[in-house]
Amino acid sequence: MQISTNFNLKEYNTFGITAYAKEFISVETTEELATVLAENKGRKLFILGGGSNMLLTQDIDALVIHINIKGKQITKQQTGYAHVKAMAGENWHEFVLFCIENNLGGLENLSLIPGNVGTTPIQNIGAYGTEIKDTFESCEAMDIETQEIKTFTKEECEFAYRESIFKGRLKDKYIITSVTFRLTTDEHRINTAYGDITDKLIDKGIIVPTIKDVSNAVIAIRQSKLPDPKELGNSGSFFKNPIVPKALFEKIQAEHPLMPYYAVSESQVKVPAGWLIEQSGFKGKRFGDAGVHTKQALVLVNYGNATGKELLELSKKIQETVFEKFGIQIEAEVNII
Repeated sequence: MQISTNFNLKEYNTFGITAYAKEFISVETTEELATVLAENKGRKLFILGGGSNMLLTQDIDALVIHINIKGKQITKQQTGYAHVKAMAGENWHEFVLFCIENNLGGLENLSLIPGNVGTTPIQNIGAYGTEIKDTFESCEAMDIETQEIKTFTKEECEFAYRESIFKGRLKDKYIITSVTFRLTTDEHRINTAYGDITDKLIDKGIIVPTIKDVSNAVIAIRQSKLPDPKELGNSGSFFKNPIVPKALFEKIQAEHPLMPYYAVSESQVKVPAGWLIEQSGFKGKRFGDAGVHTKQALVLVNYGNATGKELLELSKKIQETVFEKFGIQIEAEVNII
């Protein structure tokens, strides 16, 4: 292990933003992580995973620890389900494909989401009617202060919409080192509730889809709407879908009868942030090298040399305009650094 100084993080964040770490080190085992933490007690640290859920608006005046711990295995099998453990540095999409190849169901709707396994529980990632909490069994996390490993159950993680205990009370206290999922081995619960998936399957003439079919449909949908970070810098969905009071929703719906929505409860409705942004005139708009994607208004993109501050200013402009037009405050899903 070697600490690098004045390290360019351009290749370590999916926005492709040029920002420098005062110091940088990559760890490949939990033992290496424990050693680095023990040897740098009291220092300012910045924990870096896949770099897919952050916007760098400045250099990092800290020791950046890149979690690059690999490994995945089926740890337990019983009738109808199996436990699968993946280390934090595993690429998320590759792990999903590994599960599908082994006929393990539950993660197929989360195909092609950028990032690594270790960061998925932090904000309870979700897509197409599925969230991490639906299949989450437990995770192991290292106490930054003591280097002790603690196992967190699903209940202890306090999952909510794009939230967990690791974004709340335990933020900057633990580093997730592995995640274990409870997945089905037969009689998979196929989830095609989101219309886009159903339409894609019908187009292919698939009436009784497998988990592989669902994964392929999700991949095709995401590729048609979302840019590849390797080709166009982005962090996927930049904003959370807001949950609004039913009264406000009905007021907006009266003016926009075709507005898409998802009922959350008798008193709350979730409205797609992408629709709100598109209706506010930002879809496909470009401001220098910072812009809104042409096919999905929920995605902010770096056309080449945008700075983090330029993208942040664009996001603020979008938030202000949406609030002025609809009275809805949309929140950033990515971490602003």
